[in-house]
Amino acid sequence: MKNYSANKIRNVGVFGHSGEGKTTLVEAMLFNAGVTDRMGRVEDGSTVTDYDPEEIKRMISINAAVAPIEWLDTKINLVDAPGDFDFFAEVIEAMALTDSAIIVTSAVSGPSVGTEKMMLTCKKEQKPHMMVVNQIDKENANFEKVVKTSQELFGPSVVPIQLPIMEGTNFKGYVDIVAMKAYLFDGKGEKEVDIPNDLKASAEEAYEALVEAAAAADDELMEKYFDAGELTADEMKIGLAKGINEGSIVPVCVCSAALNLGVNTLLNNMIHYLPTADMAKVPAAVNAKTNEPVEVKIDTEGKLAARVIKTVADPFVGKISIIRVYSGTLSADLAAYNPTVEKSEKSGAVYVMRGKKLIDTDKITAGDIGAMAKLQFTNTGDSLTDTGVPVKFDALKFPEPCLSLAISAKKQGEEDKVFAGLNRLLEEEPAMAIEKNIETGDVLIRGMGEKHIDVICSKLRNKFKVEAQLADPKVPYRETIRSTAEAEGKHKKQSGGAGQFGVVQIRFEPLADGEFEFVNAIVGGVVPKEFIPAVEKGLREAMQRGVLAGYPMTGLKATLYDGKYHPVDSKEVAFKSAARLSYKAGCAKANPVLIEPIYRYNIHVPNEYTGDIMGDISRRRGRVLGMSPHPEGGQIVEAEAPLAEMFKYATDLRSMTQARGTFTSELVRYEEVPANIAQKIIEQAKREDDDEE
Repeated sequence: MKNYSANKIRNVGVFGHSGEGKTTLVEAMLFNAGVTDRMGRVEDGSTVTDYDPEEIKRMISINAAVAPIEWLDTKINLVDAPGDFDFFAEVIEAMALTDSAIIVTSAVSGPSVGTEKMMLTCKKEQKPHMMVVNQIDKENANFEKVVKTSQELFGPSVVPIQLPIMEGTNFKGYVDIVAMKAYLFDGKGEKEVDIPNDLKASAEEAYEALVEAAAAADDELMEKYFDAGELTADEMKIGLAKGINEGSIVPVCVCSAALNLGVNTLLNNMIHYLPTADMAKVPAAVNAKTNEPVEVKIDTEGKLAARVIKTVADPFVGKISIIRVYSGTLSADLAAYNPTVEKSEKSGAVYVMRGKKLIDTDKITAGDIGAMAKLQFTNTGDSLTDTGVPVKFDALKFPEPCLSLAISAKKQGEEDKVFAGLNRLLEEEPAMAIEKNIETGDVLIRGMGEKHIDVICSKLRNKFKVEAQLADPKVPYRETIRSTAEAEGKHKKQSGGAGQFGVVQIRFEPLADGEFEFVNAIVGGVVPKEFIPAVEKGLREAMQRGVLAGYPMTGLKATLYDGKYHPVDSKEVAFKSAARLSYKAGCAKANPVLIEPIYRYNIHVPNEYTGDIMGDISRRRGRVLGMSPHPEGGQIVEAEAPLAEMFKYATDLRSMTQARGTFTSELVRYEEVPANIAQKIIEQAKREDDDEE
């Protein structure tokens, strides 16, 4: 593939809901551009962009994949993005790689949740986009209904530029609204025909809407339209392209990707209407030395300014970094500087990436997308820049993981292999996190959903030949006391030789604010001062296990007010043991209770789901604190609930809201566990202790 200048490059993301034909559409484009000899099929696992074993097995896209083609003397970098919301981090990477988008929706089901999310995301990111109504050949397909529903959901900016010509369920051709011409597919290409009588009225209505939209996008065109009452086809294309670039027009095309009908016309429309790379909106950047804002322009002759958008952990090649170049040229003989870690990367081979295939190239110029392998210091979101003028782009903003599960090695002795593999996968999974819960001992894997975490475990098996197992995390319960009690702790040991002796009297009280407070109230030296630290240390160690179920004790004030010692036999170890004995006896008498973590949840849902959400929170022993409108529509339900009831909330919320709901959470405090539930937890803990013994 030859090198193209930025005004001959289009970087286009392919987005939409899962199962609506995005990957098949990309496959048809690759075939029509002569990149492949035949169209692959998702069902056969033979497509270019769904190459990961997990994608093939599940028949869904999991990773954003780049697929460059050449069309009408233009390079189009297609980026096939997943439609499943568990992999939304990949959507964010695809958005960052591209300058415009096509949003694929089904002619049968119409605008789905994925369509809504991508339309909203494109608007938020100011990304020019067009809709593609796919699967028009399927039974119950209804183009007119899809367009009408889309206009109701997204406003009058949605305007069709094609109408399908149907014969029953057969997609026979289309009407080009801009040119007001009709074309039929003839097996070899297309032939021009008269607009069918049954479509003339619809075509004229669509044409009027399109002319007005094109004219409204440009002052000169608007003036001409008012004077002459019409625009030429070329003038309409200019106005439409401008309106699309500004976000005031969302054109609607139609095709059948599986039958490869209408795909060539879609490619032509992408060339006509979507912006070139030199028109791209460059992300905000600062001078890495001064931290002052700088404007980076798409310029091949400028200093290098690029950003790593995505990382692929390949078990054979190693780490592959997919890079968007904004300024200058990335070449094999250039040692790029990473201002994030303040280190230069060694020069190395530069590639064009198509699916999993790395294609050697001599350089990647401004506006283009490329790849490098085995970058030592550079990770997703890092900038690669000229050493003399280091530029640092804003970091990519990924969603916070919302589901946590405990992860461990399936086979004993393979823990190191599992966690080494997970650390490698962290490079390519920006919405994944690994952390150890100190209180419970669980190693937690955090992700966007059960499917996301399951895929990560499958990648461990496929890429690194090691198996992990998942379990519900343990709840980090704690224990505390509700009343005051005093207890003596006496440690006496004499079995020949030097003995051990220590006696303490300690008062235990609830501590309203804090985990532990130790007060030395000894007078008269009944416990020598050199042994006081040992008493405190003994208490702190004992507090690691509570007196009810063995959970850590918190909210405890301990006052050492009396004791005894022996001038010969008293030692630090004796007073530590005495303190532990006093702790067990005293806390057992001080009305000990089990407490649990309470989290605050901000749940963003469409208005129609608020009642269901509030009812569900109540069923989870939670309470709703209030509601407030969200700037992007819908409501934010503010609630508090015990963590024990919310481990699978990410999955349940998607089910309740058709995947429209999202949430964030944070720990706010601990509260007493209801007695009936506490009793079950205590009994379970005792059974586990008995099993260990």
